Amino acid sequence: MSEQVTNEWSKNEKLKNAVLRNFFTEQGSIKQLPSQLKKRLIVLEHLANQLNANIKYTEKEINEFIRPFNEDFATIRRELFIHKFVNRNNDIYEVNEPGEWRDWKTLK
Repeated sequence: MSEQVTNEWSKNEKLKNAVLRNFFTEQGSIKQLPSQLKKRLIVLEHLANQLNANIKYTEKEINEFIRPFNEDFATIRRELFIHKFVNRNNDIYEVNEPGEWRDWKTLK
């Protein structure tokens, strides 16, 4: 890896760790969704990584997955869909491939 790529990776990891530390409680629930898009995408990516990509979820199951993280499961579910972490078809949710997810690393 070039030094520039290594520095960029290190900067991204520091930002990601800071966002997770600042927006999640020690118990793992979300204090609040960040208003800044880049930080919000980091939080959503963290949630999406905990979903099983091999399972199709009903809306109720997605809500039950999100609820322990935050009571506003409807907003978070909608954000996961808007930013392409999940796809919805006939009220069935599937996790998209990570390459389809909106990438926070490309934002300024």
